[in-house]
Amino acid sequence: MQQNLKVLELFAGVGGFRVGLENSVDGFYQTLWSNQWEPSRKSQDAFECYNKHFPDSLNINEDISKVTNNRLKEFDADLIVGGFPCQDYSVARSLSGGMGIQGKKGVLFWEIVRSVEAINPQFLLLENVDRLLKSPAKQRGRDFAIMLAAFNKLGYSVEWRVINAADYGQAQRRRRVFIFAYKNNTSFASKFHSLSEDEIIYSKGIFAREFKIEQIPYKNRYITGTLPEDIVNISDEYSTTIYNSGIMRDGIFTSIDTIPIYEQPIVLGDILQDSNLISDKYFLPEEKIKKFQELRGAKKVSRTTADGHTYTFSEGSMSETDVLDKPGRTMLTSEGSVNRSTHLIKIDDSYRILTPIECERLNGFPDNWTADMADRMRYFCMGNALVTGIIERIGRQLHQLITE
Repeated sequence: MQQNLKVLELFAGVGGFRVGLENSVDGFYQTLWSNQWEPSRKSQDAFECYNKHFPDSLNINEDISKVTNNRLKEFDADLIVGGFPCQDYSVARSLSGGMGIQGKKGVLFWEIVRSVEAINPQFLLLENVDRLLKSPAKQRGRDFAIMLAAFNKLGYSVEWRVINAADYGQAQRRRRVFIFAYKNNTSFASKFHSLSEDEIIYSKGIFAREFKIEQIPYKNRYITGTLPEDIVNISDEYSTTIYNSGIMRDGIFTSIDTIPIYEQPIVLGDILQDSNLISDKYFLPEEKIKKFQELRGAKKVSRTTADGHTYTFSEGSMSETDVLDKPGRTMLTSEGSVNRSTHLIKIDDSYRILTPIECERLNGFPDNWTADMADRMRYFCMGNALVTGIIERIGRQLHQLITE
């Protein structure tokens, strides 16, 4: 039995993966290395937060593309984790025949690929926004197919599942795709060799064992396909439907639109601080209340594009305030500012926004995890973070699969 897993955390933020994994099984996950770099920012708040809470690991505050292959090889990790930006994964062949890529932030996925090539870990656990499965709009499914093909070339099988954290007992309605890859030539992979794709997706894969689903697809949405071997061909021509659950093995994928078996969530009212402990700065004066009401109301606005085309922008209404008997809405990086997406609550005839501590609780972090930052950055970091409780449960399930 493996005694522990050595972990490298890429795009570490304020440490959501590490918090979740270390909460899952005491001592099993040992994060020895991390990388966090915020481009175009003089202040590296997220890195400073991570480094403060986890001084026992080698924490690198550098552009990952500047970390050499030889240096990556020194990170003898069993598991690479990370939540990476998801702008553009299209590839092209350079004049020399090598692979290139379009899209500045999409390049970061290829840094994960480069890290896997250098380190050869047993496992990867990645997180991204769920629209990754459908992007780009003009060639749906291309980006995720490129990722699957890249991992296939590296000798990995891949499971994925879109999980709304609130469906499985958490305090925030946050939908994210979680991607678990495992190396094909390992004893771990042999556990799945005899299992069908349906068995893995519905009952025996890492996500199905922990996050239960109905045993029939939604509206019979079920698809299988074979990925082209040439990744450039995928970039140029390929498109496919990718549903919220799936498995890819040896270049063949099966994807099913699955239905969660819901668990009782934590509701917004349960994570609020005592009003007597909250600073006046989080309560709203009359003029800001009116502004929020205006932003949350229905609207139709005439707009004109740069080329002179006029159209009507429409937006439906929201409830005046966020209800306290349901989980919180998806938190964005703009949380705390005066805009439509910011949570607005009303208690005892007073209106206020969420405090940074309450935002930390929505993601499952300990109180005051980001306390050394200005409020604006605390909101920003929590809007970028993941729900640690989901990672905790995946971590427990991976441990069980390894030790069975």
